[in-house]
Amino acid sequence: MGLPAGKHHWSRAAATGLAALALCTAAGPSRAAGDWPDRPVRMIVPFAAGGATDVIARALSQRLGTLWNQPVVVENRSGAGGMVGAEIVAKSPADGYTLLMASGSMFTVNPHIYKNLSYRAKDFSMITKVATGPMVVVVNPSVPARNMAELIAYAKTRPNQLNFGSAGIGSQVHMAGEALADKAGIELVHVPYKGEALAYADLMAGHVQLAVGNIAGVTPLIANGKVRALAVTSQQRSPMLPDVPTSSESGMPGFEMVGWFALMAPAGTSPQLITRMHRDIALALADESTKAVLSAQGMNATVTTSAQLSEAISAESETWSKVVARRHLQAN
Repeated sequence: MGLPAGKHHWSRAAATGLAALALCTAAGPSRAAGDWPDRPVRMIVPFAAGGATDVIARALSQRLGTLWNQPVVVENRSGAGGMVGAEIVAKSPADGYTLLMASGSMFTVNPHIYKNLSYRAKDFSMITKVATGPMVVVVNPSVPARNMAELIAYAKTRPNQLNFGSAGIGSQVHMAGEALADKAGIELVHVPYKGEALAYADLMAGHVQLAVGNIAGVTPLIANGKVRALAVTSQQRSPMLPDVPTSSESGMPGFEMVGWFALMAPAGTSPQLITRMHRDIALALADESTKAVLSAQGMNATVTTSAQLSEAISAESETWSKVVARRHLQAN
């Protein structure tokens, strides 16, 4: 005996609805990751165009655009040592369409120098480091020093008379200069800019006397004689600047600075999507053309797990907190 017509109609509708709900529930997360991206992805660079962060972002975005079959649009949103760009990403939907190309100092230094920092590491889902590279100590040609030992001796006779430029308060270029002063026991005057390129323009003009710059940004200036390189801040000489000695070789043993850059997404981005992005970023960084671009900038393609990136931030944050305290640094 069949069911009454009304109940039969309800039963079929309910069964159809429950089946659809079950299908959506089971397929939702994986389907979201599988469908992504279906529109352009923004990659926010929190510094001005022309600096190392920008160069790395543009190299990576080109390859990711090919892999994702969608444009990856680099947007420069500079200001406040990276705070402006970081805040934009932190407040964006956690849907994988807005990413942050961060420099390490934004998460290891800024929390110690900004009283009112508008973001924290917890506001982001860590994806991976993408590049690492040494810094280069450079001076205006008017500075008579030819090596680190001579620079330190020169600075000690002129406390607070030598200016060093940076990409902004708390930037890697800023903190590299502070670390140099801290290690050498010299007093330098920090002059912040809204990006590396602006700092290097004033370095060439002689408005600031030195900088500890990212190798990508300063190498062209070294090549054309606009600035003089004294040392690279790695353990070994850089293939990009084989004639420039290391800090230890140049008279400042133990001074080592390696800048790094990483991609992050807003907190709450699904683990499936983070895994997908991590995989594709690793593929992009393994591509020979991408590696060639990074190598030409003195950078090494670097892939870490999300956990390794978080651990690096924690460890380096502790180190920088001590430098900040000794140098009495404060941004606001």
